[in-house]
Parts: sequence; C-alpha cells; structure tokens
Amino acid sequence: MEGDNSIMYRECLRNHAASLGSYATDGCGEFIPDDSTFNCAACSCHRNFHRKVSEEEEEEVRVRVKPETSSSKKRYRTKFTEEQKEEMMGFADKLGWRMVQRRSDHDEIDNFCRGVGISRKVFKVWMHNHKNTYQSHSAANANANASSLTHHHYNS
Repeated sequence: MEGDNSIMYRECLRNHAASLGSYATDGCGEFIPDDSTFNCAACSCHRNFHRKVSEEEEEEVRVRVKPETSSSKKRYRTKFTEEQKEEMMGFADKLGWRMVQRRSDHDEIDNFCRGVGISRKVFKVWMHNHKNTYQSHSAANANANASSLTHHHYNS
C-alpha cells in the first residue's frame, strides 16, 4: 500500500493481449510496491493497472460474502412413509398434479396436508418433483384398466 493506508491495490487488470485484439491478464493477484517506483514488483505493471479498493469496500465485501465452512448445515430432507406417499399420489391425481388457484380447493388442500402431517409447501414440492414419474404411471394404469374393460375374450 502506498501512502494512504485506507487504499489497497488488488489484482492486475492490464490487458496484455490488447494489441492482438484479445484479452489476457498476467494473473498478478495483488500489487506489491517496488521501492523506487509506482510499479508492481510482481508483474512490473504500473499501480494504476491494479484494481483500487478502499478498506471500507473490502470490509463490505467480507461481510456480504461469508466463507463456507465445513460445518455448514446440510439441507433437511423430508422423509415420507409409504402410506403418506400413497395418499399424496392419490390426492395429486385427483388435483391433476397441479396446485390449483381456486380458494375452495385451498381449504381442501390444507385439510389434506394437515391429515397427512405435512405442510402445504412440502406437498407442493413433492408433487412438482414426482409429477412426471407418477403421472405417467397413473395414466398407464388407467389405460390398462380401460383396455381390459373393452377387450373381451370368449372361448368358443
């Protein structure tokens, strides 16, 4: 840091390939002052090529971006019983695998969720995650049932 302690110079932003019509930096991560000039001891570029940051800006960045720690919490994953899955699949089929917008259906969905022991949001996420899998199975089962009712085999 030169002179004023509240200003720091970070990575070098000089485009070394500008004459070629391209963009390439040298990878210098922080300005290291040369004793006699305003050039960087690491990359030999002038100090003005390095990103200028005040200590206040640097502190704001540190506060906004908290580093990940190995002890960070894992996302909670809801586990369902087989009975819950069957009930949710049946109710989702009844709804057409969509969370409807009518107020009368809101009460029905809330009552169902309360009865199964899950929140409305959990049911909505479950339905979204499983609609392609179960919807195709229930449609295939419905088609199989319909075809078995229309095809009669007679032994003559």
